[in-house]
Amino acid sequence: MRVRPISSLDLADEAFVADPYPAFERARSQHPIAWHEDSQMWLVCTHQECRATLRDRRLGRIWSDREPAERFEPFNLLHRNQMMENEPPQHTRLRRTVSTAFARGHIERMRPRVKVLAMHLLEQISAEEFDVLSDFAEPLPVMVIAELLGTPSSDVSTLRAWSQSIVRMYERPAPADEIQQAALDASSAFADYMRNLIAARRRDLRDDLLSDLLRAQGGDGDAPLTDDEVLASAILLLNAGHEASVNVFGNGLVALLNCPDQWQRVVGAEVAMEVAIEEMLRFDSALQLFERTATADVEIAGQRVAAGERVAVLLGSANRDEAVFEAAGQLDVGREPNPHLAFGAGLHFCLGAPLARMELAESLRLISSTYPDLRLRREPLRRATFVLRGYVDVSVTSEVKVEPNA
Repeated sequence: MRVRPISSLDLADEAFVADPYPAFERARSQHPIAWHEDSQMWLVCTHQECRATLRDRRLGRIWSDREPAERFEPFNLLHRNQMMENEPPQHTRLRRTVSTAFARGHIERMRPRVKVLAMHLLEQISAEEFDVLSDFAEPLPVMVIAELLGTPSSDVSTLRAWSQSIVRMYERPAPADEIQQAALDASSAFADYMRNLIAARRRDLRDDLLSDLLRAQGGDGDAPLTDDEVLASAILLLNAGHEASVNVFGNGLVALLNCPDQWQRVVGAEVAMEVAIEEMLRFDSALQLFERTATADVEIAGQRVAAGERVAVLLGSANRDEAVFEAAGQLDVGREPNPHLAFGAGLHFCLGAPLARMELAESLRLISSTYPDLRLRREPLRRATFVLRGYVDVSVTSEVKVEPNA
């Protein structure tokens, strides 16, 4: 009988959370997959096996309500009806409804508006010292998704706060009781808000994604969307669109400012902005872990994974795999090709990837041209979370501000 390799990773260790990459490197050198006793799931750490796992249809997203179900119903409601937590045919029906809004052509039509919103935020910054997260990177993606959905711009700060509370539930190990309660309160408030907005929009359909979701309730070949599915889809887009963009931008900007030569390559337009942001996505992944569940017995890197067992791909580890990326631990904004897995792969590849890429390109282009001598004012403050990796404070300073041009 084959011996099950055991992972030594401590996902709750403060040093690991602060910088998991040395531990990932050791893990890749030992086993491409290993059993993690504390979380009761398999951890996959190499690029090859992470990619294969994400594409294997026998490994699916199988939602199970958190228990006790009565207490966690506000959180469960928002997730059991999401496309990200379902497999075909449910996933296909939900994803098809919103996919046209994220088609490349539609995203390109949004680019001028994204640029206007980003420029407006930069115009509000008058000081030589500011927090690039709270003043720029955090509000922008919520403003963009809010416009796409059709939610009032005056509610952006509230939506952002709810989102930040809810996504803390995704951490491993499970968060403390007070964090869970804050997430449940936010889930209830967010759901009530969206129900009221859905009722208002149903009386006055417009040219926005929420109206499109409601129109899809009429059904056209597929089973019509329920109100709970419309609600969950809208909140998923707000949460995912906000968290991914903020953390990628914050992580990537800090990496750039810590490597002045790479920052100058961006400022001097030595590399295409679209190439540079791919390295931002790879180098310090915003999403570090993505879970799947085996729906049948499956073999991964020679290890038998039994039906019902959970498997987690370590995206941050895959994106630093030396077998795929030369000098993987170094930031290289001109890196090509760059087959990172920051947006996942396979059936659950991130639907919002084109929007995120466009937002990141416009954000980096504007911040680098407006503040060419930007630098860190002090050591950035990391979030004490592993699954969603990011910062809570990135204070920067600049002696030069070049007014952005329309």
